[in-house]
Amino acid sequence: MTVVDENYTGHVEPRTAARRTLPGASIVKVSVGPMDNNAYLVTCSRTGDTLLIDAANDAPILLELIERYAPKLSLIVTSHQHQDHWLALEEVVRATGAPTAAHALDAGPLPVSPDRLLAGGDTVDVGALQFDVIHLRGHTPGSVALALSGPPTDDRVHLFTGDCLFPGGVGKTWKDGDFEQLLGDVTSRVFDVFSDQTVVYPGHGDDTMLGTERPHLDEWRERGW
Repeated sequence: MTVVDENYTGHVEPRTAARRTLPGASIVKVSVGPMDNNAYLVTCSRTGDTLLIDAANDAPILLELIERYAPKLSLIVTSHQHQDHWLALEEVVRATGAPTAAHALDAGPLPVSPDRLLAGGDTVDVGALQFDVIHLRGHTPGSVALALSGPPTDDRVHLFTGDCLFPGGVGKTWKDGDFEQLLGDVTSRVFDVFSDQTVVYPGHGDDTMLGTERPHLDEWRERGW
């Protein structure tokens, strides 16, 4: 498994990974599966405790990265209920015994019943790392984003958004009113809360920053997607 371990850019080729090193944490980003899903291993440098965000696909690749970079896999969070974000979940849980978490509204379709149900305003502690849970409705009823900040990140926010926010727009919606709800939640719960320096790690594709996307909010609202 190829892992780029320096000069992190936020881009990974299919079935490759890159590692970003922060003052008190490391983030391994890997692209898995035919839909270029991103999975993230976020490890506390002090304790070795690790959070896996989306056991999306290619379980052997994820398990290899866990063995190399995750001394203690403490929790697996599934960002939302869509199948491409949990195809490897059952196999990874079977191999590691790690507990799982997801929002109650998206828990039903998952192949593993979550050990913990998340809600907006919760916090997830992984070693010395603390993630704030942000509930974002519209792409699915129970999509969650996770915001990591504090001393381990030099107080810069690192935001894992699943399929709710990407470079160039919010996630796909299907029903009348869902786009407006998703854009409203992303605006009020993300852009109105966090600074332009916030790094965004989406469920597919390259990273971005809130400052890069913020000038386009009105454009997204006008185009309706």
